[in-house]
Amino acid sequence: MSDNLIYQDEHLLVMNKPAGLLTTPGRFEKECLWSWAKTQAPTAQVVHRLDLDTSGLVMFGCSPGAVSGLNRLFRERAIDKQYDAMSVGRMGPDRGRIVFPLGPDRLHRPKQKIDWRAGKRAETEFEVVHRAEDQLRLVLRPITGVRHQLRIHLALIGLPLLGCDLYAPRSVRRASPRLMLHARALSLPHPVTGKALTFDAGPIF
Repeated sequence: MSDNLIYQDEHLLVMNKPAGLLTTPGRFEKECLWSWAKTQAPTAQVVHRLDLDTSGLVMFGCSPGAVSGLNRLFRERAIDKQYDAMSVGRMGPDRGRIVFPLGPDRLHRPKQKIDWRAGKRAETEFEVVHRAEDQLRLVLRPITGVRHQLRIHLALIGLPLLGCDLYAPRSVRRASPRLMLHARALSLPHPVTGKALTFDAGPIF
């Protein structure tokens, strides 16, 4: 657990979540990154989450000022997030911006779908950093934070994520033993002191 610790002070805790570990307790599965965080800082509180199958950086607020400050930074979109990803696809530009409003697909839970009427605005910047046959390595920067945003946005432009069990065709889903999505880096002002912070978990694929 301590190997997953990236940063800690009296206000802030940053951990590197493995793929396959919940951020918060599930209905049946109680082991989660939050329980790991509380062994390092008993006052740690959840301010954001990663999907079960996504690995990478998660921040916890450890003081009232940090919790309110982090919530404000997320609300104001003042946190720069960078994800590493691997997709399947051949066509398309090397960089761009994906904008589709998303909402729950109530007939196919837990999926999301495009919802032009009542969906939340969802915006993702992407850049292809390497192409090898039909596989692409990408850097993703979510401007917003809607559930499953990166997975469904990439699928909608014909670049489904390797290992994605929700939005990728079966062949793409089975091409990787895990979802190839990693929350690699975060940049933000410290939620209490305002000091500029950058955290990088490093590449894993």
